[in-house]
Amino acid sequence: MAYQSIGVVGAGSWGTALAITAALAGRDVTLWARRSEHAATINATLANERYLPGVSVPGAIRITSNPSDLAECDAALLAVPAQTMREVSERFSDHLPVGCLLVSCAKGIEISSGLLMSQLLRQTIPGRPVAVLSGPTFAGEVAQGLPTAVSLACDQVTVAEELAKALATPGFRPYSSGDIVGIEVAGAMKNVIAIACGIVIGMGLGENARASLVTRGLVEIRRLAVAKGGFAPSVTSLGGIGDLMLTCASGQSRNYQFGLEIGSGRPLSDAMGQGQTVLEGAATARSLPAVAHEYNVDLPIGLAVAQLLNGEASLDDLREQLLGRPLSREGGQ
Repeated sequence: MAYQSIGVVGAGSWGTALAITAALAGRDVTLWARRSEHAATINATLANERYLPGVSVPGAIRITSNPSDLAECDAALLAVPAQTMREVSERFSDHLPVGCLLVSCAKGIEISSGLLMSQLLRQTIPGRPVAVLSGPTFAGEVAQGLPTAVSLACDQVTVAEELAKALATPGFRPYSSGDIVGIEVAGAMKNVIAIACGIVIGMGLGENARASLVTRGLVEIRRLAVAKGGFAPSVTSLGGIGDLMLTCASGQSRNYQFGLEIGSGRPLSDAMGQGQTVLEGAATARSLPAVAHEYNVDLPIGLAVAQLLNGEASLDDLREQLLGRPLSREGGQ
């Protein structure tokens, strides 16, 4: 399949950036916005100033708030927050054609069920093939055509390869993978590790502490990915260490910035309320205690962040949990 007709579900910063990228790749693009007035504003101004200021939206992109307008799509890129994916995707269950490839572009674990987004989509829109797109992708840079590379995973690697060809531009390079689970776990967990990194920098614990957290965070990502049926090598992919490096080291990362604020002493409620970008890492962290118990995996960094966000630990407790771990052997993990 050539994947000529691309639907993008979600007109936030990431969905808009993906729609622009697909249009630049020569695809016929339809961008769905939840609110009709938001769709009308983008149509009228050829811009999404609310979520992606300063970036022009190509006039060739069709903007809509009607799910039925995606009824002819070859692939649908679902770029909505993980915790709203169920509600939004259910709207499209009767509109997307049977052969439409569902591509999760969200990075998170559903709190209520512990499901990855690919698992959730198989429930809400059954009978369609599923893929995952993840990697180091700040939306503003992608929309401007600045270079990046991403992981595009599907159980059938040939499907991922075909979609990669359809979406590739000089600035956007997808690498195909057959490991949906590994790429998804990495994409979800990296946001939690980024919060932890922000906290240690905010507490003044230094760059050595951040580098240590990133390294040990990779171990936790690998543990959970393998426990859920993924493959360890995906940890070193663009959707793994590539995304983790970006999110843990840049002030553009909302998750890192959130950790920085609370590590600096800002009240949790105030830090949560800043900005309009969804904080995926906080929701994923809250899902981890149940997930860690279900799969019997040790996730000390992830669980420490969860305890802090749930009000079960203080910053001093977190410091002790992160830096006072028992000595162990590195290598086999």
